Amino acid sequence: MTRRGIGHALGAIALWSTLAVLGVRLRAVPPLLLVGTALLLGALAGGRALLRRPPRPAVLALGVYGLFAYHLCVFLALRLAPPVEANLVNYLWPLLIVVLTPLFIRGATLRPRHLVAALLGFGGAALLISGGSLHLTAARPVGYLFSLAAALIWSTYSLLTKRIGDFPTSDVAWFCLVSGALALGSHLAFEPAYAPSTADLACLVPLGLGPMGAAFYLWDAALKRGDPRVIGALAYLAPLLSTLWLVVGGGARLTAPSGAAMALIVGGAAIGTTTPSRERGA
Repeated sequence: MTRRGIGHALGAIALWSTLAVLGVRLRAVPPLLLVGTALLLGALAGGRALLRRPPRPAVLALGVYGLFAYHLCVFLALRLAPPVEANLVNYLWPLLIVVLTPLFIRGATLRPRHLVAALLGFGGAALLISGGSLHLTAARPVGYLFSLAAALIWSTYSLLTKRIGDFPTSDVAWFCLVSGALALGSHLAFEPAYAPSTADLACLVPLGLGPMGAAFYLWDAALKRGDPRVIGALAYLAPLLSTLWLVVGGGARLTAPSGAAMALIVGGAAIGTTTPSRERGA
């Protein structure tokens, strides 16, 4: 795992950690309109890539699968299941990246430390998201299925970008463009009309250029240069940083369970990114 790969992964994770803060301020915006607008802005972060020929159909389909299908499943899950529980099931994706790596990446093996790191991270995320009180109910199975589908989509999309790897990271601009257009089309078909206010736009722009734009480019670059098993363990830093942002903004407070959760996540990240000398080169 190169330092550059870790740096790109941490950059994406840092940007994703701002989603909750910006999302709170944009809660009046219909979800599909929010995603569509943000992804179109994210396409602009790719700059000149949109002036070149789009990627071949198979690669573009992979990008739409990752960006559009993932966000569609997330928002359906949040509507059909309790948000806390749906969010927690969705956060299986870093664990799935670690567990599924040997199936997608030739020569990669799942070592005990990778699994321990991912399980610690998931345990910390579960404690952080639920606050120590979790009530999964069988009354809304469809919502949980959409949330699980989202986790599977993002983990497999991430691993497939690593496995294919023969397209430039700048092609993510096309992923954002087509996915954003599909989301806006879905908004027009299924959601009530909504005109964003000036305050909405002031948050939409940083959302689109940051966590819904630059973060995807950094994530793609990280996976191409780094070890998915390590990146998966690091990904659990996102809910930790997100909670800290909410605390700073006054929308949350630190509790004993959140402190324990942070310790688990940081411990998992430390284990996942430490390579014993006997494993180097494996």
